[in-house]
Parts: sequence; structure tokens; C-alpha cells
Amino acid sequence: MENHTETDPVQIRESDHYQEQYMEEFVDKWDELIDWDARAEGEGEFFVRELKKRNVKKVLDVATGTGYHSVLLKKHGIEVHSADGSMNMLNKAFANASKRGHILRTIHADWRWLNRDVHEDYDAVICLGNSFTHLFEERDRRKALAEFYSVLKYDGFLILDQRNYNAMLKHGFSSKHTYYYAGDNVKAEPEHLDEGLARFRYEFTDKSVYHLNMFPLDEKYTRRLMKEVGFQKIQTYGDFKETYKEDEADFLVHIAEKSYDQEK
Repeated sequence: MENHTETDPVQIRESDHYQEQYMEEFVDKWDELIDWDARAEGEGEFFVRELKKRNVKKVLDVATGTGYHSVLLKKHGIEVHSADGSMNMLNKAFANASKRGHILRTIHADWRWLNRDVHEDYDAVICLGNSFTHLFEERDRRKALAEFYSVLKYDGFLILDQRNYNAMLKHGFSSKHTYYYAGDNVKAEPEHLDEGLARFRYEFTDKSVYHLNMFPLDEKYTRRLMKEVGFQKIQTYGDFKETYKEDEADFLVHIAEKSYDQEK
């Protein structure tokens, strides 16, 4: 069954559209796509390791989704506040954490007005699961990054990931879903792809079909925006590796420092 109401879905290129797309039925199936155990095996403890080596104690997870990374960090003794723009996702994340013996502190917040709902500062902000690509307008991306920057302590870090859209546009879609979307019985692939839209189609075992419209971010553009907002040193990993081939990595992880090093 198709679960969209757009008459011309490839023309829906708006930052707010995710609110309609993350309907309750889709969110209920999201963990079939993620597969927490397979995801843990794929990414290992990359994020825990990167945070702990920077002595991070308190994290704002701004794209909590169904709670995977919030629960992972809490298991390793890191304080986490879990935010998302979708109440359906927050409800699912809270339930998932409770089943695993954790209570999440959840915050319903739009990134563009994060400081309206978040009044603390953090050692790190994480924005994972390709979530940043829900923003279609450059002004929205700049505003969100500025909000992330502002809730960080003076020496804080932002960790933000994205699909390798450059490789996808250049060579076509070839992901094996080894790291992020590892559910064996779920089909997840782009139905439409151009320089302004990546429309992904998700088909589940019960034959239900859902879609997400995302902006195909260029890696260098993402890094440039981070620097223009004020982030300093930025390191990018491909599929959790420091050295990678640009055309082969499925996912890219950017780690950006807020700490300011004045030039001599």
C-alpha cells in the first residue's frame, strides 16, 4: 500500500515535509529497517570511542529517531538529552529505551529554533542517521548549524553524518546497507534522484511502502557551511574509517570542533 498523498511527490522539496512523512505506522516499522543488533555490529563503538577520547560527558542527540544512539551512549555512562522534530519518533524512542532499562529525557524541538526548547549547554551535539538532509533550504541548514553551535560549550564538538550523495549521483545507488540500514528484509533504495532531491522508497515485509524526500548534500558543501557558521577543524570519516575512497563509502561522518585556535 502507498502511504503518501502528494500528487507530484518529486516536487515536494521542503524542510518541513518530514513531519508528514514520519507517520506513526512508518515509525512503528523503522526498527525493522535499522535492526539495532546489525547496526551495532556494523558501526561498532565508533561514536562512543570518538566521544570518550574527547572527554565528552554530556551529549545532545538532536535526531534521536527511535533512540538507538541515545541508548548506546547511556549504556556507556554518557549523559544524553534526546531531541527530535517528530513526536512519533520521540514516543518510539522513549518506549525503546524503557524496554532496555533506560529513561530518556526527551525534547520535542525543531533544529532551526533549538534554543527555544533547549536551555543547557553540551560537550557534544550528535546529528546522525542522515537526518540533516531533511533540510532543503540553505538558510535552514545554516540556521540549524548555528543553533547546534550555540548549545555547545566553548570546546564542544558536533558529529554529523550523511549519505555519500556525491557517489550516488555519480555512479548510481549501490549501498549494501552494511552500517546504517541493516534490516535484511526491508528494501530501501532511491526511487528518484537528482541534484535537488533524493526520494527514498522503503518496502517492508508486509508489502507496505513509505517514502522520504531528502536533499542530496555535497560533502564539501556540508564542510564549508560548518566552517562558515564558526566550526574550526573538521575531520571526515568514510564508513567509520579515517582513510577511505570518496566513491566507495556509503556514509560520511563529519566531526567538527568549536574550540577556537587563534592564528599567530
